[in-house]
Amino acid sequence: MVRVMLEKLRDIETKYEALSAEVCRPEIIADSGSKGRYTAAMRELRQLEPVVEKYRQYRMALESIEAARELEEESAGDRELRELARSEFESAQAESQTALEELKILLLPRDPNDERSVIVEIRGGAGGEEAALFAAALFRMYSMYGETKGFKTEILSANETELGGYKEISFSLSGDGAYSRFKFESGVHRVQRVPETESQGRVHTSTVTVAVLPEAEEVDVEINPADLEVDTFRASGAGGQHVNKTDSAIRITHVPTGTVVECDDERSQHKNREKAMKLLRTRMLQAEREKQEAAIAGERRAQVGTGDRSERVRTYNYSQNRLSDHRIKLTLYRLDAILNGDLDEVIDALITADTAEKMRSSESQ
Repeated sequence: MVRVMLEKLRDIETKYEALSAEVCRPEIIADSGSKGRYTAAMRELRQLEPVVEKYRQYRMALESIEAARELEEESAGDRELRELARSEFESAQAESQTALEELKILLLPRDPNDERSVIVEIRGGAGGEEAALFAAALFRMYSMYGETKGFKTEILSANETELGGYKEISFSLSGDGAYSRFKFESGVHRVQRVPETESQGRVHTSTVTVAVLPEAEEVDVEINPADLEVDTFRASGAGGQHVNKTDSAIRITHVPTGTVVECDDERSQHKNREKAMKLLRTRMLQAEREKQEAAIAGERRAQVGTGDRSERVRTYNYSQNRLSDHRIKLTLYRLDAILNGDLDEVIDALITADTAEKMRSSESQ
């Protein structure tokens, strides 16, 4: 198994060196648009770089092992030198084993969507106005976390309530690697707290659903304009706020699939149409992915869950300042910080659990 892995690593290093040379060629540098060859090559280089660096570190450790062996053989009559050689040998061997284990993780199959931007959809579930207020709290949490990672947040559509909550809100988080950080957020999120409107101080339980979709590009989904029904209407905010006096809001229906999207966040009809089409492509790509996954019988289900919206993934208990992620049995008593966007510990734990499950699956094959 190690021999096969090392052969694969040699091939990766060869590819990395070829790409490194390619991005220095003037004709490649000139083609540096968002979909140009230079951009694509640099993206692939960034993906390969951690693997190549670790492989080279592993090879250096093997060279150190060999050098220590030779030193030990040459120092037969020198006890102090022999002990030094033995110490260097053990240190290099430990380093090579650590690098080898890290390489096994780096070579695990990557989710092809990990580098994409995402569209997040949050909808209030059980709990009425309290669920809508919690949907707003989650939107704020994700926006603040996205900001710390350099992602740009853009609201696509929102149905706001009188008290400032959201019956539903769709927004994008744009930036390389957004999907890799947010993909485990899909599911049912439950909140336990005393609502501001509760006079007797009783704890209420409410839920919201979160769906995280890798943002589709135009090349991913081919949409025939003849299959679309486009309606315009007048957008208005909660309580009559932000009322548009023109029909700038857009509703697009993809007739063959019955998929309907709306966008009313912008005052410009053109901008709303652009956002609605982005949302439509993303939903259609997600539907196609789900269809493909359902057709693969017995496919591995990650420990962190399938991402199905019916799963209760997490509980937020305000009175105990506690967050519990039920998929990996993680409990943290710093809910206030998490709701202010400090999500790294939670997301890193989910990624670690998913990686461990992939490792177990690859070793059992």
